[in-house]
Amino acid sequence: MEQLGQLLELMRCLRDPENGCAWDRKQTWQSLCRHTLEEVYEVVDAIEEEGPEKVCDELGDLLFQIVFYARIAEEEGTFDLGDIADKVTQKLLTRHPHLFPDGTLASFGSPSGLSAEQVELRWEEIKNAERQSQNAGNVSVLDDIPRAMPALDRAGKLQKRAASIGFDWADEKGVLKKVEEEWQELEEALASADQDAVTHELGDMLFTCVNLARHLRIDPESALRQANNRFESRFRLVEEQAKATDQALDELDESQLDAMWQRAKLQN
Repeated sequence: MEQLGQLLELMRCLRDPENGCAWDRKQTWQSLCRHTLEEVYEVVDAIEEEGPEKVCDELGDLLFQIVFYARIAEEEGTFDLGDIADKVTQKLLTRHPHLFPDGTLASFGSPSGLSAEQVELRWEEIKNAERQSQNAGNVSVLDDIPRAMPALDRAGKLQKRAASIGFDWADEKGVLKKVEEEWQELEEALASADQDAVTHELGDMLFTCVNLARHLRIDPESALRQANNRFESRFRLVEEQAKATDQALDELDESQLDAMWQRAKLQN
């Protein structure tokens, strides 16, 4: 693709030892990490709040990050963008045997009768087999789940991996019962005034809520983002109410604030 070739050439120019950009030349994989995370979040924001043009723009910024990593690796003689594309292609061919029976693009063409849920289950089985072959004798189904992931996402990933080998409740009723149990333990910790115990039990409560979301087939991160957005919108309405009556929020009592909040809920 001509456009991708131009992007690769642009990256080469930016990293040119003599005529390139001083900022781009000094970057490393490590220094780029925070920028990459920012770009991922901006892609998510664009998808949730903007139109296709903004999504296209943000995906371009994210693609540039990948090209940047690949260029550094190419300079070091370890791999390039072509190697990245080849690895992910081979991985996807292997993990979709229902579409590519012999692991090649040429074998595509026969309809698959698997449901989305069955495909997801088989995906995890294949990944488990890959981990076993790569780490013979000393492997956990929880291996290679990044510790740097946001805690909410990592909780869901840990639970999903454990469930892939049968360590799970049969349905959401069991999880709801566990939520009630964790809530009771949190209340007991609060009564004890032991801050470490409160932190421990609150963590367990959050972890169990993530598990409940998984059983309800709800993405907890998306659900929480929606809750954040609702809170922000409603709180801004509360601020507008206070401003309209020349009142300062920090001078209002709990009943006044609650009345404003209930009015805001009716609007949003």
